[in-house]
Amino acid sequence: MSLSLYQISVPVYERGLKAFLAVLDKAEEHAQARKFDPNNYLPMRLSPDMFPLARQIQAFCDHAKLASFRLAGERPPVNEDKETTLAELKARIHATLAMLKSIDPKAMEGGETRELEIPLGGAKVKIPGADYLLHLAMPNFYFHLTTAYDILRSAGVEIGKRNFLGEIPNAVRV
Repeated sequence: MSLSLYQISVPVYERGLKAFLAVLDKAEEHAQARKFDPNNYLPMRLSPDMFPLARQIQAFCDHAKLASFRLAGERPPVNEDKETTLAELKARIHATLAMLKSIDPKAMEGGETRELEIPLGGAKVKIPGADYLLHLAMPNFYFHLTTAYDILRSAGVEIGKRNFLGEIPNAVRV
């Protein structure tokens, strides 16, 4: 059995995005239980030289969207990074999910060998689609997703690995 480029990317991104929506719900519940504004999480960061939570969320949405559209040979939609509330960031995640749903799996066929030109470190590089997905896009998606999760966990939100993983597709309890 072989897996398509679509199968190893878009559903993986969707799962991570949906799981993080549930993590944000937990963060809101945590803030409400302690009587503070959940938007107080947005400027939090793990280290002074790292992006704050809001930017981490924007970044993992961007990596999912950019990779999927590039691999389908389509121009990725542009988002402005203007979210200032948890509700707006949730809307961005929902919008990213809708964008991913718009991608035709057949458009990704051959994307693994398609040469992509992408910005990297202030320059542009050419890279085959498979290398881009496996060595840049997916690791960056998970880096920012994990960092966002870690920021909320370090703020006391009661979340664990199951919250990070989300629903496991096709898993049947026996």
